[in-house]
Amino acid sequence: MIVGVGVDVVDVARVRRMVERWGDRTLRRFLTPQERRYVSRQVHPAEHLAARIAAKEAVVKAFGDSCAGRLTWRTIEVARNTRGRPDIRLLGAARGLLAASAVGHRSLHVSLTHTHTHAAANVILVADEMPEGSSRRGSGRIAQKRRVHGSPS
Repeated sequence: MIVGVGVDVVDVARVRRMVERWGDRTLRRFLTPQERRYVSRQVHPAEHLAARIAAKEAVVKAFGDSCAGRLTWRTIEVARNTRGRPDIRLLGAARGLLAASAVGHRSLHVSLTHTHTHAAANVILVADEMPEGSSRRGSGRIAQKRRVHGSPS
């Protein structure tokens, strides 16, 4: 069950200007040590930094008001899973946000993209069961549009 969605877009030129003006201080403010190592090895580090900033903003939006004060720039880490895909890790005080709750265990799913001008992230917060006292509307099945071979969709 989806319990939260967050989307964010970041202007790469703005991030590039921050790095030019503040240097490593910018990286230390927004990134964990592991993220700093990853970003600094990239040919276009501002694009990768912008994607991580977008992902962290999207995580906060997915959790909504329930995480006030527990999520900071460095308690959210964008890492790579074993297949090389981006993955979100919560650190420190934020760790407990994915623990068992009224909606069961929660997990985060992230998608990142970037160009030379913009970076974007989409985060989906998923729980493994319905909260107590809630009900699904309708049958819980999504109507699917049938596509006839050769016809426009």
